[in-house]
Amino acid sequence: TSIQTKRDLSEQIKAATKDSHVRAENTQLMLNYQKGQITQTQYKLLLCSLYEIYRALEAELDRNADHPAVQPIYFPQELARLETLELDLEHFFGPHWRKRITVPAATHKYTQRLREIGKNSPNLLVAHAYTRYLGDLSGGQVLGKITQKSLGLSGNKGVFFFSFPGVTSPNRFKQLYRSRMNSIELTEQQRREVLDEATRAFEFNIEVFDDLQKMLSITEEASSEFHEIQSKTFSSSPVLQFALGVGITLATVGIGVYAF
Repeated sequence: TSIQTKRDLSEQIKAATKDSHVRAENTQLMLNYQKGQITQTQYKLLLCSLYEIYRALEAELDRNADHPAVQPIYFPQELARLETLELDLEHFFGPHWRKRITVPAATHKYTQRLREIGKNSPNLLVAHAYTRYLGDLSGGQVLGKITQKSLGLSGNKGVFFFSFPGVTSPNRFKQLYRSRMNSIELTEQQRREVLDEATRAFEFNIEVFDDLQKMLSITEEASSEFHEIQSKTFSSSPVLQFALGVGITLATVGIGVYAF
């Protein structure tokens, strides 16, 4: 019934974020991904940003595990991604991977928002958890296979992020997750805030994808000039040395790049 739909938070979020969802899927980075045009550099950069996003999201979910708006959708055993990302980053960057994490400004902005709401408005965490986890559960298997094929990876090495061993049926789990979301008691005002935050969550993801694409374009341009620049001194050059697993030169051209 229409009254039931009005009450269902999961349906409301789906409707409110429909346009943003389509836009996220149509970012250049995701379109390339879907076509199987993903390079190791692209994937490593994406993993770095996902690591920072999940590090913030899961820290705030853990901290607010008993909060009435978090407790129903708190599934660390089934969903937590931080450990899988750590394994994948170690696979590509080696034991000192933490020193190699490179993320664009958009990722930094996203994680700041997650920490801010975890501290001041835990009601809104459901919007971010829904956007990230259900998206990963839905597209994870397909993207995992594309990544394996594109990068020639064997087994789960480097693609642990996409596997959810604690979830036997993604579809059944998503139904459970949505019903738990719908059980969260919110005032009309709080509900409107959650819907706005869900749209904002998609916007953050779109900005991250766009920033990563810009970083990659710069990386490709800069690497073609790398040999010329190598012979010159960096003191007079506007180009900065950047560690991307393969000492590539990155011109920052107006993109704030944060290294954690």
